[in-house]
Amino acid sequence: MTKPTIDALAKVGDLPLGFTAKPGSTMDFKTGDWRSVKPVLDKEKCIYCGFCYFYCPDGVYKDMGKDEKYYQADYDYCKGCGICAHECPKKAITMVLEEV
Repeated sequence: MTKPTIDALAKVGDLPLGFTAKPGSTMDFKTGDWRSVKPVLDKEKCIYCGFCYFYCPDGVYKDMGKDEKYYQADYDYCKGCGICAHECPKKAITMVLEEV
């Protein structure tokens, strides 16, 4: 049986048991399917401080630009750790149960 190469794997569920990820390789795989809860932003409360962006251990937050003053999590890669919600000074991020 041939072991698949890492480059050929599309999702984290395709990884073989015992796989060890290299630091900084989060964006190589769509790791969002690990998640049981996801961050949801209340744009009305958001003050565009960037704490979610800076504290996210996987760098999944993207700046939505000068016309949209907020950061948004990329759900393809967000693992639902909740650090963004914990660090948000205005509690603009709520962790909600992921719907299947």
